[in-house]
Amino acid sequence: MMMNILLHELRAYRKSTIIWTISLIMVAALFMSFYPSFTKDTEEFRELLEGYPATLREAFGINLENFFSILGFYCYGLSFVTLCGAIQAMNLGTGIISKEVREKTADFLLTKPVTRTAILTNKLLAAFISIIVTNIFYITAAILLAYQVATEDFDVGIFLLLSLTVLFIQLIFLGLGIIISVIFQKIKSVLTVSLATVFAFYFLGMFSSTSGDEAKRYLSPFKYFDTAYIMEHSNYETPFLITSAVFIILTIGISYFIYGKKDIHTV
Repeated sequence: MMMNILLHELRAYRKSTIIWTISLIMVAALFMSFYPSFTKDTEEFRELLEGYPATLREAFGINLENFFSILGFYCYGLSFVTLCGAIQAMNLGTGIISKEVREKTADFLLTKPVTRTAILTNKLLAAFISIIVTNIFYITAAILLAYQVATEDFDVGIFLLLSLTVLFIQLIFLGLGIIISVIFQKIKSVLTVSLATVFAFYFLGMFSSTSGDEAKRYLSPFKYFDTAYIMEHSNYETPFLITSAVFIILTIGISYFIYGKKDIHTV
């Protein structure tokens, strides 16, 4: 029975996983295709970017010190890839329980000889597999794209560290989506909730960049992984890595507790 739930969820996610994977790759490909043009007219583009306020450059993650290297330029496009990835993960998390209530299948599912913990575990595992598959294909494609457009050698290890930030942020939003799903089960539009939540944190992250207050970075997952720091130290910032792990564990743990105790109603 438990395997059937997992397989059913994987089949349900198959189409969206393919669409989101292709979307993330296309966003990366779009930005990477601009790189050769930037390297040909470096000075002109540098003067253009210097004309913008420093706070605006910070908000969009543009660092003039490394922007014209393949890794620095990739970081700029990566911010938009991360945004799309966060929406995918938030969709998955928010729909885990709410779709059963919305489609009136919650009662049917809970009458089967399987515990609520097993149900949530299999649904969570299916969502996690979907995200992992997306990242495997995305990272592979991104590395191949980088090799195609790079005009100089680059550190693949750092490139991989940068790319993995998409996965980490997706896991954070997956956890956030799950806890929203179990608390507010009667969600009529998962996409609306996902877009509103993700964009709220995205703009909050942009605001924290312009304020210059380091503590405000904790308010938005989009600022937990500073690309400039990763490129300089070939590592992640430990406090934010710990914060991410604690947030994911807490949201999932609380979701299990609430789902195990709360009455499940159909609409």
